Amino acid sequence: MQTQILERMESDVRTYSRSFPVVFTEAKGSRLTAEDGKQYIDFLAGAGTLNYGHNHPKLKQALIDYLASDGIVHGLDMWTKAKRDYLETLEEVILKPRGLEYKVHLPGPTGTNAVEAAIRLARVATGRHNIVSFTNGFHGVTMGALATTGNRKFREATGGIPTQGSAFMPFDGYLGEGIDTLDYFEKLLGDNSSGLDRPAAVIIETVQGEGGINPAGIDWLKRLERICRDQGILLIVDDIQAGCGRTGKFFSFEHAGITPDIVTNSKSLSGFGLPFAHVLMRPELDKWKPGQYNGTFRGFSLAFTTAAAAMRQFWSDDTLERDVQRKGRVVEDRFQKLAAWLTEKGIPASERGRGLMRGLDVGSGGHADKITAEAFENGLVIETSGHDGHVVKCLCPLTISDEDLLEGLDILEASIKKVFG
Repeated sequence: MQTQILERMESDVRTYSRSFPVVFTEAKGSRLTAEDGKQYIDFLAGAGTLNYGHNHPKLKQALIDYLASDGIVHGLDMWTKAKRDYLETLEEVILKPRGLEYKVHLPGPTGTNAVEAAIRLARVATGRHNIVSFTNGFHGVTMGALATTGNRKFREATGGIPTQGSAFMPFDGYLGEGIDTLDYFEKLLGDNSSGLDRPAAVIIETVQGEGGINPAGIDWLKRLERICRDQGILLIVDDIQAGCGRTGKFFSFEHAGITPDIVTNSKSLSGFGLPFAHVLMRPELDKWKPGQYNGTFRGFSLAFTTAAAAMRQFWSDDTLERDVQRKGRVVEDRFQKLAAWLTEKGIPASERGRGLMRGLDVGSGGHADKITAEAFENGLVIETSGHDGHVVKCLCPLTISDEDLLEGLDILEASIKKVFG
């Protein structure tokens, strides 16, 4: 296995190749194959980018057919057949059945591009600058998005340039059980001497991914929406990791029955691992002037094609939705049992999440790293998250077979018991 040139030429900023130091050559469904022929069950799924697995045949065929037809691959923000098909499918399959009416902004192709566009739009639409985000939130690493990201590791990597324009509030549960952290937010909003500049918007993940798989309570989310409405503050839901079915609904905020003013999606939006993002906004918020938010890669025709195919394949009925919720209960049950076993061994642990976005909190990054390293040796790719990397994070493909799901969970259990047994 030749890795010398990879180690020599790629920047030290790389991360995943350190945890999984093999050369992968093939992928299908929920399995990765390395150069030496060894197969791995994938509980990482491109950090939530491959909700429908690797190289899904229906999506791959749509992509091949589009390329074979000499379809437009790059068209700036000109109108193309691929864009029209995508927007028609988004409206008919996703938005209308949910009673949602949004206009679509196509920024650059990544999640942080979508967040940058969303917070800038909120400022343009309201004439205010301050953005409220939450402890443990992660929204990207470009400067505007980074200002709303809590993790010190990312914020310290700016070369000493201060991040500005946001204020942090405690997320649901941050101050301990039984304390409603929105009391604090509402108190600050009502006090002219609190030091909190009146926000243009609040940005939130309904389930914090990089922050440690922290789900906001349903009632908490409903109250947050009411506060925003009462105060004339825009509500932005960052659905980049939790969206596209990961929690058991296409949009993660559907569980709470709320309607954000602005929504960001990326990661699994293309359905195939192709870079793609959009920002959804209430029509009256579309205050952009032509070209005011520019970019060379505003919408990507190949991603339009696979995204439309994915929506038609998986979201024309509730089959996948119900299956994700069923599999989520399987993972929840196994993680709860593992948490109880670890706790009996003197390692306080707990399970949390929503749908197939689940985490096993083992208390320290050292514990979590030992578990994931042992799991990789035994054929499972799984990562960690949280402020200390202390949460073992399951992001398996939503389409994973029951056999692969159970085998992956068996590997994880065996790894935990080998490390701590």
